[in-house]
Amino acid sequence: MSDYVYDGFRPYVPVAERRRNAEREAQKIKKKGRSLSPVVTRGRSIASTFWGKSWCNNLERYSDFSNRLPRGRTYVRNGSVIDLQIAPGEVSALVSGSSIYKVAVKVLAVPQAQWAALCADCAGAVDSLVELLEGRFSKGVMEHLCQQRTGLFPTPAEIAFSCSCPDWAAMCKHVAAVLYGIGARLDERPELLFLLRKVDEKDLIAKASRSLPLSKKGPAKDKILASEDLSALFGLDLDECPSEVPPQSEPRQTPTVQKESVTKRRAPAVPKSKSRSAAANKKGKPTAKQSAKPTVKSKH
Repeated sequence: MSDYVYDGFRPYVPVAERRRNAEREAQKIKKKGRSLSPVVTRGRSIASTFWGKSWCNNLERYSDFSNRLPRGRTYVRNGSVIDLQIAPGEVSALVSGSSIYKVAVKVLAVPQAQWAALCADCAGAVDSLVELLEGRFSKGVMEHLCQQRTGLFPTPAEIAFSCSCPDWAAMCKHVAAVLYGIGARLDERPELLFLLRKVDEKDLIAKASRSLPLSKKGPAKDKILASEDLSALFGLDLDECPSEVPPQSEPRQTPTVQKESVTKRRAPAVPKSKSRSAAANKKGKPTAKQSAKPTVKSKH
């Protein structure tokens, strides 16, 4: 590549040559034992999924970035971002230009109160982790996640960056390429957005029942059935139920004693002679007095 500068600008380098230069530099670094994760785009679009598009759209709708980002689109499309690593709160990247430049992007974590409110707004609307990462949810959830300043995506004030290139601009084309590269990477691994913002994506998969506080109070008075209501409902006479159970230590009456006591109360003792005559009357047999024949005196 020529080092001559015309009117303060370097000469234009065709896209095909940029790709070859990026691949050549990447191979040199790999030979040194470093593992690279280049950003690969397909066609004219940088991102095609919900998460990738939402990241790029979020950057472009802020005036702080909108007039600077276009400088990085060409770089990310032609494969100049030869390495991009996303970690909690930071992104490190290598961008191939006239040299290899190191880019660092810092992203603040989502404030705890903001994340709790976001989870509450989405509670019960996301059924599974697969559904979340594939971006398959209602429009309402989408609006909450993409809301400016209160959603999941960072504002310009929450992003800081640096580049090792000599460009005087606050956001050089290498930084812009990396910011777009993050969107392209989220197409492949959307869970990295939650890692970058230091939140747990599983918090969004909360059922509505979990968000309801458990009541520590008893039921209201008008919800308690009175004893007479229970009697009418189940056909029971609750007044006949013993209030206390007799202790097991008290001696129980034996069946013999109970039988004798019942006999004595119900059947008082009867003399044997009377009892036999009564029994005979019941069977229809004559008593001793009835069976005796009258004596006839003889005339002789």
